[in-house]
Amino acid sequence: MAARKTTDLTALTAPAANTLVAAVDLTEALPSNQNKKLTLSNLTQGLSAATTDAAGVVRLSTSTSSTSTSLAATSSAAKAAYDLANGRGRITLETAKASTSGTSIDFTGIPTWAKRITVTFNGVSTNGTSQPMIRLGTSGGVQTTGYSANTTSITTGADVTTNYTNGWQLHSNLAANVFSGALTLVLQNPATGAWVGTGLFSVNIPSLVIMAGIKTLSGTLDRVRITTVNGTDTFDAGSINILYEG
Repeated sequence: MAARKTTDLTALTAPAANTLVAAVDLTEALPSNQNKKLTLSNLTQGLSAATTDAAGVVRLSTSTSSTSTSLAATSSAAKAAYDLANGRGRITLETAKASTSGTSIDFTGIPTWAKRITVTFNGVSTNGTSQPMIRLGTSGGVQTTGYSANTTSITTGADVTTNYTNGWQLHSNLAANVFSGALTLVLQNPATGAWVGTGLFSVNIPSLVIMAGIKTLSGTLDRVRITTVNGTDTFDAGSINILYEG
């Protein structure tokens, strides 16, 4: 009977950089009754950790922020880093939506790399006197509380400022009011999910609406809703769009 070929695992050492290594048949490396006992520990016994100067054992990592020189990135980490880099400096303009019907207009699927979002109105009006309002949301839904937004309406001989806690509201008390302008939202603190917003809108009365405020989200922003305070008045003119930047 021919003798079974064996390989001494303890004799395996890390190859020098830029050298080709022949594959080792591990089924020949141990007697048949030990073939199922291979572990990472005995396969790497005697091997040093890899460095930038020498080959060796490396550990996989999914981190996209690590500065280690001894860890190897996984495919998921590489993709996450690519997605972050791909969004940096990028500007995306969505398709404008007609604000001619319905009680709310939603923009969803906003990417995680978005750091600035601009909501634009072009001749927007509703069929009632409830004020138009802009709200933010996450994958868990649109958030209706926790805002701190001041709105000032400037008309001839009268300026009125009001604080709102349910969204960025546009002062309006006439169904005939028509709004054009923009609210710009900027991610102020990624760690807390705080977004600050400033806006300027013209109204056909004529008047100006100025707004500024902050909303801290319980999650990552991925949607914006435009609705009215009572939630029942319907939009009847104009169009709304958003633009987001990395």
